[in-house]
Amino acid sequence: MTNSIQPIAHPVAAGKHSVGCRLLLLASLFLLAGTTTTLAQVGDQRHNLAVGINGGMNMASVSLTPTVKQAQLGGINGGLTARYISEKLFKMICGLQVELNYAQRGWDEHYIDYPELSYTRKMNYLEMPFLAHLAFGRDRGMQFFIHAGPQIGFLLSDSESIAGDWEGALSDGANLVTEQHGKAIDNRFDYGIAAGLGVELRTKIGHFLLEGRYYYGLSDFYNSTKRDYFARSAHNVMTVKLAYLFDLSR
Repeated sequence: MTNSIQPIAHPVAAGKHSVGCRLLLLASLFLLAGTTTTLAQVGDQRHNLAVGINGGMNMASVSLTPTVKQAQLGGINGGLTARYISEKLFKMICGLQVELNYAQRGWDEHYIDYPELSYTRKMNYLEMPFLAHLAFGRDRGMQFFIHAGPQIGFLLSDSESIAGDWEGALSDGANLVTEQHGKAIDNRFDYGIAAGLGVELRTKIGHFLLEGRYYYGLSDFYNSTKRDYFARSAHNVMTVKLAYLFDLSR
């Protein structure tokens, strides 16, 4: 029998490593705090709170594994917007934007070889993006901005429509994925990452924004364990929207 020799951790050495890690962590925190204080002193502090409405159009699809051939599904996207501008750092205006939107998503299946077959799944979400707002331009006039941040959502309802002889096509040997047809949504909570580019016109009567945004879903709306059919089922949404904001404080 072969005896394996296990290394024994020295308690004093372990304690030294623990203390060293704590000192390194404290030093990092002090450095971060100092950097934040320096930036706050450099930046032009602002307290601009604006609220308003937004509305636009979604072009939605989903990432399914196994893959399903799709066309973009159109739908509406609109709701309420609140934005807080905290400072102007050099030439960059920094803030946070939060929205509460009603959004229509889903997917639309079409097959070139079987044009008589169609399937559409519409999914209606209440969604809330939390976006960093970074803008460049004049306080009055035109600004260009970038939005980026996490987004969460909750499925309110869904519906599906199907047409054509799918069973006949399958019996003829068509390589079609139909597991999603009639399958209930397993996970109603959704989360992912949103990012957008846009322009803003700042006037005396308010702010007018035009934005193009992309949402990449990180969660699956179908279960994705080894026993489940789909390994991935997540949303991809392109949105074009307009927004109007008015200042509550400056």
